[in-house]
Amino acid sequence: MSIIEREAMEYDVVIVGAGPAGLSAAIRLKQLDPDLSVVVLEKGSEVGAHILSGAVLDPCGLDALIPDWKDRGAPVKTEVTEDHFHVLGEAGSIRIPNWPLPPLMSNHGNYIVSMGNVCRWMAEQAEELGVEVFPGMSCSQLVYGENGEVRGVVAGEFGRGPDGEPTEAYEPGMELLGKYVLIGEGVRGSLAKEIIAKYDLRTGRDAQKYGLGMKEIWEIDPSKHREGKVWHSMGWPLGSNAGGGGFIYHAENNQLYLGFVVHLNYENPYLYPYMEFQRFKHHPLVRELLEGGKRVAYGARAISEGGYQSMPKAAFPGGALLGCSVGLVNVPRIKGNHNAMLSGKAAAEHVVAALGEGRSGDTLESYDTELREGAVGRDLKRVRNVKPLWSKYGLTASLALGGFDMWTNNLLGISMFGTVKHGKTDAEATGKAAKFKPIDYPKPDGVISFDRLTNVSFSATNHEESQPCHLKLKDPEIPLRVNLPEYAGPSARYCPAGVYEYVGEGADLRFQINFQNCVHCKTCDIKDPPQNINWTVPQGGDGPNYGNM
Repeated sequence: MSIIEREAMEYDVVIVGAGPAGLSAAIRLKQLDPDLSVVVLEKGSEVGAHILSGAVLDPCGLDALIPDWKDRGAPVKTEVTEDHFHVLGEAGSIRIPNWPLPPLMSNHGNYIVSMGNVCRWMAEQAEELGVEVFPGMSCSQLVYGENGEVRGVVAGEFGRGPDGEPTEAYEPGMELLGKYVLIGEGVRGSLAKEIIAKYDLRTGRDAQKYGLGMKEIWEIDPSKHREGKVWHSMGWPLGSNAGGGGFIYHAENNQLYLGFVVHLNYENPYLYPYMEFQRFKHHPLVRELLEGGKRVAYGARAISEGGYQSMPKAAFPGGALLGCSVGLVNVPRIKGNHNAMLSGKAAAEHVVAALGEGRSGDTLESYDTELREGAVGRDLKRVRNVKPLWSKYGLTASLALGGFDMWTNNLLGISMFGTVKHGKTDAEATGKAAKFKPIDYPKPDGVISFDRLTNVSFSATNHEESQPCHLKLKDPEIPLRVNLPEYAGPSARYCPAGVYEYVGEGADLRFQINFQNCVHCKTCDIKDPPQNINWTVPQGGDGPNYGNM
């Protein structure tokens, strides 16, 4: 095998991922030391192209990072005016009053935002400070130093053919090397997975848990629009099949941010998360809002839901994990962007302190300590039992138990439950098909609900077809030998983009991967029962091109 020779560029700090965590780190680095050389590498075609979030933003992260963000024109303008929680039945609903909810559940002072646009604005702030931001640069490999530390990344490799071999148009990319490397890839990133495994960062920590979040943007009848209204639901259509729920945020310009989250620890392999989302839209409360409107965008991504007990160690030799690479979502609040920003800010401060002491390439133990014991850790620790209680006891019991636990944490700083464990991984939670019956989903009507492939076209997803498939099977025989007979081929349902399908019959039956459809949600990497699918980065710039998500 020939050794690929690459040019190398040296920086003080290399940051992977132009999300809220990576950009916060870049901004804070330059605030503290304008002379530092800092580069941010983003796999999307532009900053924000791969950002998808609800989102109701707690501005505490922005307040800490850029206190004058309002004067600087941040796209954070729609303050929450109403806050509604509903438990849905098939034809009706029960509204949960706001008064018994713990104070942390209040959205007073929060904002409905497009995180894609927030990240675009943050990138502008970073560039004004002298940060180099390079979109369209997938980071496909880690570069290790002589002592086993992470030294940098390989970015910008193009021109491999479908067989993985270099073509005439091959470009080897470059090695971007830093004294420290910060990884902010988002949920289940390929580099973070390698780092966590190599340095055993999950030792002593609980399994990470995930949800699949799907989102549409709708333009609705102005008479139905209530700018600033926030609405969350639990219950129907999932029932006892899975945990999760819906959200509707009334954003600017008569737009709704409409979404649905399915917890990926569901057992029934016949569950079809995307179709549960489409059913949700036909609930009378939701359908009435959407009638006469039009869907303008669609996307999906996985959400880290394990919380405090599932956080891996966030520091490793040569760098640190940021944001969703650690898993910093506060599940009951359905918020993680503020913690992502705070993690990036904290990492930057510890990097600058280390560089000031003449250090490089070591493990930033103090960053990991601050993440677990500081503001982020405190935010997650007080809600740490909500998700596992829901998983163990179901919706109704967990509303009471989780609410009680949050109140005792809020008032007394203690939990009567201690720390409840999550148990199995989401892949291990998947049951055998023989124990379940197929679920009969209504056909989408093309007005309120849509078939999967039509909706994917509203994500502006594109992959150059002449490149290698970035969805790697460890054993190509497992889909037909194991997944289909034992689990009824769940990848054909759990993928929200129609990437996987079983084609043909009898001796001609085969497993097909339509990687061109992939919206980079990582659900396949998480939920595949034998853990046979490894999500890797395609060439830079490929994937969804989210505008206002």
